[in-house]
Amino acid sequence: MRAVLRFLTLVLIPMLIVSMGSAMAEEAAERKARSIEILRSEGVKYIDHLPKIETVDESLRRTEEDVVRRTLALAIVAVKAETDDYSLGQELIAQFGAEGFFTPHEEAFMKDRTPTEQERIQFVWRYEAVHVLLWAMGVYDEIGSAGVITDVPLLAETLRDLGPDGLRARARLRSQAEILDAADLIYRYHWAVVDARINGRAAPTSLDPGVVYERHYTLNWLIGYSGQSWDDISTDT
Repeated sequence: MRAVLRFLTLVLIPMLIVSMGSAMAEEAAERKARSIEILRSEGVKYIDHLPKIETVDESLRRTEEDVVRRTLALAIVAVKAETDDYSLGQELIAQFGAEGFFTPHEEAFMKDRTPTEQERIQFVWRYEAVHVLLWAMGVYDEIGSAGVITDVPLLAETLRDLGPDGLRARARLRSQAEILDAADLIYRYHWAVVDARINGRAAPTSLDPGVVYERHYTLNWLIGYSGQSWDDISTDT
């Protein structure tokens, strides 16, 4: 018995760990290679040494309820930011049963009757985050180009028609691998946008910097990047 335990401890378990590590490294490398092939085909600048991102086993898997609540909260703050209508914001919270769904930063904005223009601009961009989450839940079939701003009227109509119960019934979170594929690609798109800005060049014509940033932010939340909460998500490039 001791000999068996010694074999498991000294030989078999380390072999399994090495095998798992090798498989994870291969997964990450293949994901990176697929992203680079897309960048090449689109003529978007990239660098080979930009690191790989997390694997399926290393990343966080959000629940569908997590994503539904985040979607509703973001949609409501974006509407309030667009309209600058405090009362409408409060009505939407009640209509969608979204009390308690907001982060501290969002909660402060929703309670503010006179937000600054900069705050409103920041939160209007959250429509792009809603777009990503609707894709992640399978409501949108395609995530679409990172160079095109989301169709806000369609987005609003989709949420209005579904309502919170319909959204929950419709939500089927995509595979973690598919979400990671999108996260890896947007990470590399964002590097290209930042590199262009730093070097005084226009961003690649196929990319909208605002859309890229919001998608990177949202996808980093979806995969649990560095264990950060929504208000503190970083978009490292």
